[in-house]
Amino acid sequence: MTLILGTAVVATFALVAVELIAGYAAHSIALVSDALHNLTDVPTMVISWLAARWAMRPPTPEKTYGYHRAGILAAFINSMLLAIVALFLIYESIQRLRVPVEVESGVMLWVSILALVVNSGITFSLHSGRRDLNIRAVWIHNLGDALSNIAIIAGALVIRRTGANWIDPIIGMAIGAMVLWTGAGILRESTHILLEGLPRNVDLKNVAGAILKVDGVQEVHDIHIWTLGTDLHALSCHARIPDMHMEDSEKILNRICEVLARDFQISHTTVQLERAGLPAEAGPLMPEPAPARRAD
Repeated sequence: MTLILGTAVVATFALVAVELIAGYAAHSIALVSDALHNLTDVPTMVISWLAARWAMRPPTPEKTYGYHRAGILAAFINSMLLAIVALFLIYESIQRLRVPVEVESGVMLWVSILALVVNSGITFSLHSGRRDLNIRAVWIHNLGDALSNIAIIAGALVIRRTGANWIDPIIGMAIGAMVLWTGAGILRESTHILLEGLPRNVDLKNVAGAILKVDGVQEVHDIHIWTLGTDLHALSCHARIPDMHMEDSEKILNRICEVLARDFQISHTTVQLERAGLPAEAGPLMPEPAPARRAD
C-alpha cells in the first residue's frame, strides 16, 4: 500500500500542474477548484504514506503501543486540510458567479477527462485498503475527485452547447460542498478515536453481557474499550470471581479473552480479577499476616 501511495503522489502532483495551467488558460474556476482540491491530495497522501510506514514499526520502550495511532492522526490532519480547502473553493466560486467570465469549454473538457482517468486509477488502487481510516481518508478524497471530474465533464459539454458560463462556478461550489462534507466525516471519526471513544461497531452492554456469561464471573465493572489503530481494539475491566486457586482463575481469564477476541475482535485485553466474596471466618487478608513482635 505504501508503494501505491507513493505512485499516487507523483501522478497527482503532475495532474495538479496540468489542471492549474489549463484552468488559467481556459478561465475555468471549476478546473482551478479541482486543481486546488487535487493539490491538497499531495500533502494528504504524503502524510498517509508516512503514517502507513510508521504504523508498521514495532513498539518501543517509549511508544509501548507502537505507532498504530499514526494513521488516525494523519486522517485528523487531512480532514482539517480538506475543510480549509473546501471553504476556499466555495468562496472563489461565489466570487466567479458574481463576475462571470467566458470559459474555454474544449480545454475544460479534455483536461477533466485526463483528471478522471488519473483519479479513478488511484481510487481503484486504494479500494482494497479502505478499512484503514488513514487510507479511507485518501480513498474518499480521490473518489470525490473522480466524481467532481464527471461533473466538470458534464458542465463543459453544457457550456459548449449553450454558452451558460455560470455553470462553471456552480460546479466549483458543488465540489467545495462535497469536499467539506467528506472531510467532516473523517474529522468526526478520527476525533472520536483520538478521544478514545467506544468503537462504532461495539456495544458496551453486549460486551459486559458476554463477560458475565463466562462461568465463574459474577460481576464486571469499570469497562473501557477504545481503538488503538485500524481493526485493533483494546479493553480493560474489573471482574469479580469467587475465591479459588490461581490456576482456576487463570482459566476464567483465558476464557474471557477468548470470548472478547472471537465475538468482538478485541485483541488487547487487560482484566483485573477481584474476589466476589469471602467466607464469614476469613479476615481482610488471606492468609492473615504474622503478628508483629512486641518490643521488650
